[in-house]
Amino acid sequence: MTQTIRLLLVDDQNLFREGLHILLSTQPDFEVVGEACNGEEGLKLAATLNPTVVLMDLRMPVLGGVAATRRLHSAQPEIRVIVLTTFDDDEDVFEALKAGAAGYLLKDTPSARLFEAIRTTARGESFLQPSVTAKLVAEFNRLSAAPVPPKQSLTEALSERELEILKLVAEGFSNRELATALFITEGTVKNHLTNILSKLNARDRTQAAFKARELGLI
Repeated sequence: MTQTIRLLLVDDQNLFREGLHILLSTQPDFEVVGEACNGEEGLKLAATLNPTVVLMDLRMPVLGGVAATRRLHSAQPEIRVIVLTTFDDDEDVFEALKAGAAGYLLKDTPSARLFEAIRTTARGESFLQPSVTAKLVAEFNRLSAAPVPPKQSLTEALSERELEILKLVAEGFSNRELATALFITEGTVKNHLTNILSKLNARDRTQAAFKARELGLI
């Protein structure tokens, strides 16, 4: 039996929230458990409703999406946050991901992609709009052209396979794409990613990629 994914919608546009609620309710494995009009209200509802995934707008009154995501990730790290916004400026993207967002989508994304993003992040993976992935790749390329600080040591070194996976993660590969590219199962990919996150003391694959760059590993 498919597990129900509990959703919390945080957006200051009432009409958009209502439409999104109706759209998500068409999926048998989704349940919209609450709606909030700003980040502060969203945090209060998350504490009581314990949703699986929060769909978070970025620019809202009282408390914006980045600050709300950071506080939510600190208080309830098991809750996955997907930023759903009209903005994809570089600063917005990087700040949201650094705050702990597991996904980043624009509001004009097709419904099928939104559904996929929700199910993907609910499984503990990340899901980024293709344009956002391109921005991350561009940022990594920019950093690669800059002087690299001396490599720092880890408590436990990454294996050759883990480094290989980490490099592909930094390029925006999903678990399925990693499995296909490396001729291994998705389960094996997840095991490697678990080890990578543990060794890098990273909360998710995006932070792992950034930390790896800072350590001079990729």
